[in-house]
Amino acid sequence: MYGPRVRECSRLSRRAVLGLTAAALPLSTATEAAATTVVGGEQLARTGVQVRGASGLPAKITARSWLIADCESGEVLAAFNAHRRLPPASTLKMLFADTVLKKFDRTERYTVKDSDVSDIPLGSSLVGIKPGLSYTVEQLWQGVFLRSGNDAVHVLSHMNGGIAKTVAEMQAKAQDLQALDTHVVSPDGFDHPGQISSAYDLSLFARHGLKDADFRGYCGTRTADFPAGGKKTFQIQNTDRLLTGAWGLKSYDGLIGVKNGYTSNAGNTFTGAATRGGRTLLVTVMHPAEGSNAVYEQTAALLDWGFGDGRTAQAVGTLVDPLSEGGASAGRAPGKEAQAAAGAPGSAGGSSTGRVVEGAGVTALLLAAGVAMMVKRRRRAVAATAPADTETVHAEAAGTREPGGRHRR
Repeated sequence: MYGPRVRECSRLSRRAVLGLTAAALPLSTATEAAATTVVGGEQLARTGVQVRGASGLPAKITARSWLIADCESGEVLAAFNAHRRLPPASTLKMLFADTVLKKFDRTERYTVKDSDVSDIPLGSSLVGIKPGLSYTVEQLWQGVFLRSGNDAVHVLSHMNGGIAKTVAEMQAKAQDLQALDTHVVSPDGFDHPGQISSAYDLSLFARHGLKDADFRGYCGTRTADFPAGGKKTFQIQNTDRLLTGAWGLKSYDGLIGVKNGYTSNAGNTFTGAATRGGRTLLVTVMHPAEGSNAVYEQTAALLDWGFGDGRTAQAVGTLVDPLSEGGASAGRAPGKEAQAAAGAPGSAGGSSTGRVVEGAGVTALLLAAGVAMMVKRRRRAVAATAPADTETVHAEAAGTREPGGRHRR
């Protein structure tokens, strides 16, 4: 192909191979970490526990991801895998509330139609909405916050113009909040392929919501009377066990909300906020290894640390402000480029598929260019040199083969 004495397997030195590999580093772990440092600060993209200036963090935190922050200043006091993308379960309802809550007056009444509740996923948590009954907007939001009712979410979504419109608005709201780890598939947080968020993003949703009096009031309500038809009502209780002190747990002193979530796929996830001594701390815990109470116990332990030893902690990052409220863009404008940093929709906890494909293409081009350059040099030297030895890198149409016969595509 290249002449009578030049083999297709022209020699590349180990240094050349390493150089070409380094040139294609967008696929590397280090570069992926750098890309995800954009929102909230570089340290939040690092693996392992991130804390400075304080000791005594709880030793038995088994969550796959967690974060504790000062709700007022936005300073992140400590974190673990803050940007890890995981299924959020019903904690995504905080973003739903951030998006839809102010669109309807709480006294407005709405009569539910069959079509409003016909698309609720099987296995959903329900507050008990019945078609044909009339509900106030306040009652619907109580159903969302207290009972995590997917039926209440779907009714409000249909009032808002439909599920698809609401999902699009939630995604736009996430972009405005600079929650770039989040991809919304359904407004209720129920398990769907590709529906992901992170401890960092859930903390953004909670912090934004708690600035609103209605949001704060709903998430802190312990019980409410809910319509049962006619003049009858039944009582609903908040499923936040740190708020109510249920299932063998004590209520946490100073807790003001915010939202819990559970599915068989996502496991237990919780974002909670508490105020003591004039200071409000915000904690998100995602997917502890143990059973249902662990997410609350680990949240309480982190809150205790924050109000105690964590008082001396220096910020390891920050919860950024929304773009619409004057927040500085976190290095990447929301959109495709930012999504590449946060991970493509559907990539839970891994690198973006788009970045992998793009990186693989860059890698192939760089390696092919390196091979071509070496071939050209071989052509010049072929008359005066012997054929190359057997330390080779093969350029192939389908990709590149590393020494040992493995393919990287």
